[in-house]
Amino acid sequence: MGFKYSYDQLVYYGEDVSESIERVARFGYDAIELAGEPDAFDAAAVRRHVEDAGIVVGSICSVYTGAERDLSHPDAAMRAKALDYVRSVADFAAEVGSPTIIIAPAPVGRMAPAASLEQEREWAIESLRAADEYVGSVGVNLTLECWNRYETYWLNRLDQAVELWNAAGLTNGGVMGDTFHMNIEEDSIADALRRVGPLLNHVHLADSNRAAPGQGHTDFAPILEALQDIDYQGYLTFELLPPSADPFGVMQAGGHHDFFDRYTEQAITRLKAVESSLQGVA
Repeated sequence: MGFKYSYDQLVYYGEDVSESIERVARFGYDAIELAGEPDAFDAAAVRRHVEDAGIVVGSICSVYTGAERDLSHPDAAMRAKALDYVRSVADFAAEVGSPTIIIAPAPVGRMAPAASLEQEREWAIESLRAADEYVGSVGVNLTLECWNRYETYWLNRLDQAVELWNAAGLTNGGVMGDTFHMNIEEDSIADALRRVGPLLNHVHLADSNRAAPGQGHTDFAPILEALQDIDYQGYLTFELLPPSADPFGVMQAGGHHDFFDRYTEQAITRLKAVESSLQGVA
């Protein structure tokens, strides 16, 4: 059995989700990853669309922006709102049949601690434990994501995510690797994945410039080889975004259409070719 492939709907900005699902299915994907904005979707309709297309919702890409989605915020009221957001994403995941939601201890763009590092860590662990308990109650798993140093001041490497996961004593899910962030932070993407081993439960793929494989300089062969070595069973999900400090601004301006048919097809075609080469199939 080969890898299972998914594509993040986040980059299909402005498009009805039914069209996104149809595209992903047409290019041979097994699943789609949906943006973590539950109010933007009709969950029952999404479930019908993926069933009709013969794919599934593989994961939910939670969107951690601002104080109200900050699980380590100094204000307990803000942390409570962030937990409400996690619960809403978990409920949405359960409704659409997705097994996994992404979680992060602080929002993207917060580049310095708002309290001592020790205190923020305590708040994060408290929030993660509450999230872990809730997602378990609705049959969903967490996946703890790292971002690069230009997007967050902590949790930049997979070993840090593993340490935080274990320190919190979490039981529902694991940690995830994103090759775009790992290209910046890890000494070796492949070795970092091997070190995580069975705790790795989700993977985001993108080339070095966050476009489709083949548009940058990332060598995906050792990455897939490492995933084979650890018997990775989750989805390989392409999270591709415009190369900008403000990718959503680019998408709002319409500068993201390469990410529709062109990159959706190129991403899976390139990775399946790499996968075949590892299996000795020309």
